[in-house]
Amino acid sequence: QVRLVESGGGSVQPGESLRLTCAASGSHFASFDMGWYRQTPGKQRELVATITRSEDINYYIAGVKGRFTISRDNAKEMVFLQMNNLKPEDTAAYYCNANGLSGGLGEYWGQGTQVTVSS
Repeated sequence: QVRLVESGGGSVQPGESLRLTCAASGSHFASFDMGWYRQTPGKQRELVATITRSEDINYYIAGVKGRFTISRDNAKEMVFLQMNNLKPEDTAAYYCNANGLSGGLGEYWGQGTQVTVSS
């Protein structure tokens, strides 16, 4: 079992930055690929960024490339999403995901943190 707790969301103006943190507790954190997803009301949850357990491959959706950076600290069992130059279309609830399906460890979600970008 892995418990994920997100923090760092808030309300900002366009062009500002936020850093989301996902703190994991449980076992085998370093065995999970980690990701950030986001969801707005009435829409499906969409993948924003992922980072492999070995940190050698990062993926970003087109709309956040060059503005968002995903990173992880396996020793602290944390994953981060640095979000710069935020835009109103980034407004959403952001969720942390731990994917250990390939290793038979299951998949886990956090409760989400709200990001609102508005002038």
